[in-house]
Amino acid sequence: MLQSQVSTPAMQPVAWIRRRNRWTIFEVLFWLATLLPFCFFPAYLNLASQIAITALFALSVDLVLGYAGIVTLGHAMFFGLGAFTVGILSSRYGWGEPISGLFLAALVAGLAGFASSFLIVRVQHLALIMVTLGLGLLTFELGNALSWLTGGTDGLTGISTWNIFGYFRFDLWGYTAYSYSLIVLFLCFLLCRVIVNSSFGLALRGIRENVKRMPAIGSDYRWHLRVVYTISAAIAGVAGALLTQTTNTVTLEVLSFQRSADVVVMLILGGTGRLYGAIVGAVIFLIARDQLAGINPQYWFLWIGLLLMFVVMFMPKGILGGLARLVRREE
Repeated sequence: MLQSQVSTPAMQPVAWIRRRNRWTIFEVLFWLATLLPFCFFPAYLNLASQIAITALFALSVDLVLGYAGIVTLGHAMFFGLGAFTVGILSSRYGWGEPISGLFLAALVAGLAGFASSFLIVRVQHLALIMVTLGLGLLTFELGNALSWLTGGTDGLTGISTWNIFGYFRFDLWGYTAYSYSLIVLFLCFLLCRVIVNSSFGLALRGIRENVKRMPAIGSDYRWHLRVVYTISAAIAGVAGALLTQTTNTVTLEVLSFQRSADVVVMLILGGTGRLYGAIVGAVIFLIARDQLAGINPQYWFLWIGLLLMFVVMFMPKGILGGLARLVRREE
């Protein structure tokens, strides 16, 4: 009995972390599948780039919602800060270099995330939802009030993104946009994968399950939450910057509540606390929206709602959670 207890993953965190960091054949196949649009769906590369950007945004939310238990309805604040950082640099100051723009957007959004994290860690449950929602709405109104800087309801004009490394030009067909967005998504995914499959990630899971017990084992849960919230904000800022760079447009819509709500729906569809759930949810949501809007432009959201109800009723842990349960049953 004692040996069986010692051999469990809960008693051997180092072994658990090593096992979680190994790549599986399914993960390799998943990322290879992201290259299929280049070969089979070249007409949809612009849509594919938007999916990659949205998946990155969903990934940033999953980092705090799925692993740390921070329910947020205002994460578009950081997405919008990243988008406007790049847009203002280009339209107001003539700087359109994409790579440095990504880093600066991550810095601005990360600083905003760090500043707001001191308020986030003080509240829980319903109060947490209200605080994040309030911060998002305040940022939206601030952007509208600063119309001389943000362009207000008209958005910014005159945005121009330079060639990547001075060579790769953003074309109308979306080859460069999708390649660029996919590479950034993959690099940020690697960062998130390392974070959640580490001792820090284990601490986040402990906070999500029972935040009151963490101080008893010597864990400074507020510090952990501030760090992960800052990282999540920075990644969301990168996603917003990608949107501006690949479309050369930015409006107040990037700060809207609808964008925050949509990404939560994507996580519910794909499954929270799985990383890949954020990507799968974004793919399903955006492809369904694109196809359903073409069929019925007025009532496409009705079908999205029905899909969401179906997933919640029959797969409460999302599509990936439902698939994982089926695999365990077969075993």
